[in-house]
Amino acid sequence: MNAPVVASSLRKPLSAEFVERLARRFGAQLSLAEAVREHHGRDESPYAPVPPDAVVFAATTADVADLVGLCAEHRVPVIPYGAGSSIEGHLLAVQGGVSLDLSRMNRVLAVNAEDLTVTVEAGVTRKQLNDEIRSTGLFFPIDPGADASLGGMTATRASGTNAVRYGTMRENVLGLTVVTAEGKVIRTARRARKSSAGYDLTRLFVGSEGTLGVITEVTLRVYPLPEAISAAVCSFATVQAAVDTTIATIQMGIPIARCELLDALTVQAVNRYSKLALPELPMLLFEFHGSSSGVREQAEAVQQIAREHGGQDFQWASTPEERTRLWTARHNAYFACLQLKPGCRSCTTDVCVPISRLAECIDETVRDVAASFLPAPILGHVGDGNFHCAILAMPGDARELAEAERLNQRIVQRALAMDGTCTGEHGVGLHKMGFLVEEHGEDAVDLMRRIKRAYDPLNILNPGKVVSL
Repeated sequence: MNAPVVASSLRKPLSAEFVERLARRFGAQLSLAEAVREHHGRDESPYAPVPPDAVVFAATTADVADLVGLCAEHRVPVIPYGAGSSIEGHLLAVQGGVSLDLSRMNRVLAVNAEDLTVTVEAGVTRKQLNDEIRSTGLFFPIDPGADASLGGMTATRASGTNAVRYGTMRENVLGLTVVTAEGKVIRTARRARKSSAGYDLTRLFVGSEGTLGVITEVTLRVYPLPEAISAAVCSFATVQAAVDTTIATIQMGIPIARCELLDALTVQAVNRYSKLALPELPMLLFEFHGSSSGVREQAEAVQQIAREHGGQDFQWASTPEERTRLWTARHNAYFACLQLKPGCRSCTTDVCVPISRLAECIDETVRDVAASFLPAPILGHVGDGNFHCAILAMPGDARELAEAERLNQRIVQRALAMDGTCTGEHGVGLHKMGFLVEEHGEDAVDLMRRIKRAYDPLNILNPGKVVSL
């Protein structure tokens, strides 16, 4: 995959007047240093870095409002930046402008334990939040793997390993504080669990990827820590058998908390990277939450289903330390896979299909990968029909990049033909813009464009992402 095209007519240098006003308002919070700009112009996508012209480190919602207002006055793009862990080019300054770093907005503002809600600033990360609320007996379950910021997770409608039980950010965001493209500060909702008061602005900003407004505060659902947690791995002779086990488990209504697939190549990479000794066969990783008796019943039911599909007996990770080691290895699988081909970048798919079509979709993808000359480990959150293919290609190698994109196209078009989606959790960014018309139709995408124009008439909020104007 080549770097995104940056049209010279759209990328204009910052005026001296604008830079002077930035410096006067933000002082040491402003950086023009090349290393800082380069850092803020890259993410985990295969794209080459596209740095902004300046970086501002916001500390308050007022900082964000002042910056956006100033950028609107001077017609300068502003690109929100959280932890830099996105993988679809969300952060790249394709039209130049200012990167708005929200990582210093990292306060937990309110913990309402009786209501099972918390309110945080956008730069708070999921690990930080869970560390701060653990003493209350609560936790926030959405876990995309990387220690992403909660503002960024909201903006990309993230999910992750626990989504099969707890849902995605869409289900767990109750309200937002947002800075609009005019520099105004709005609240989209209050803390009530439901409301019928007007348009659902919260849902419009969740998943908008910084193109409709800048999220500065998030109110979230949290959950009581389970009485009992148990994790297990189960190996299978084939990926098909593992997926069939997943489908049967979901269709039986067993409330598993996590169900992750790793193919044999991914297990091999994880063993090397995390110094484990897992059987190098297709594998499911399960986690069960609930009462002690409930967890035992869930595990016994799933073990029986696995045996019916040729699965080996569960290997248990019953202590917190064992579970942490196992799930850390799973979360590091992306980086482990990169080590299979040193120097490569990953073109990572994240299609999601109805659970009834999952086995067919993965089986055909396995055949595609076997016929390709590129390594492409398969893993994913199969409990909700979402899986990844990490297609490993060398930057600058036109043949490998073309093959990676060919595989990606086949996987996405297959998912769409099965009434699935091109992106289950990573978002659109730059890479998936071309798939939106195929998935939603031209009229629906045109409506998205009109929403973008209505919310951001000057097209300064993360321009060039999600929809093309």
